[in-house]
Amino acid sequence: MKKKADKIKDAEKLRQEVLNSPHMFVAGFEKLTVNQDYELRKAIRAAGGDYTVVKNTIAGKASQGLASEKLLDGLRGMTSIAFTTGDPVGLAKALTTYAKTNPNFSFKAGMVEGRAIDVKAINDLASLPPREEVLAKLLYLINAPAQRLVTAIGGVGRNLAVVIDQGVKEDKFKS
Repeated sequence: MKKKADKIKDAEKLRQEVLNSPHMFVAGFEKLTVNQDYELRKAIRAAGGDYTVVKNTIAGKASQGLASEKLLDGLRGMTSIAFTTGDPVGLAKALTTYAKTNPNFSFKAGMVEGRAIDVKAINDLASLPPREEVLAKLLYLINAPAQRLVTAIGGVGRNLAVVIDQGVKEDKFKS
């Protein structure tokens, strides 16, 4: 059993992680094997996240006064938290993919940019395209009107060249 001083250190460490990470997903796990836990941690690291198993009472005390207080207060069962400061979509995808293959792993709730989300919203978030694809589509939408303008302006010169070429071929420019 941990000493009270160790529990206070754990609560403070968790509080700092919650403060520094705008995105987190709270999950429950029952009867995960060591290999399954290793694969989960590997998937989370690949998505740019951190993962920690927490005691429910420590999580509740660590989140007091924070935006995540409602999310972490009153947790039941075995609880873990996946944090990320980067792309929440990538982490949500990694976790939902893992949850599909391991029914012992389930979501409890999540927080994205300081707002609490439910399990359905986590699945919706995981179904979004990757960040790079969204940025590429946005860049295309911004760039499309300029491309059309350049094409139209270039078309006028091209059409003029075709008319002059036709005139030269038909000897229309003789004086």
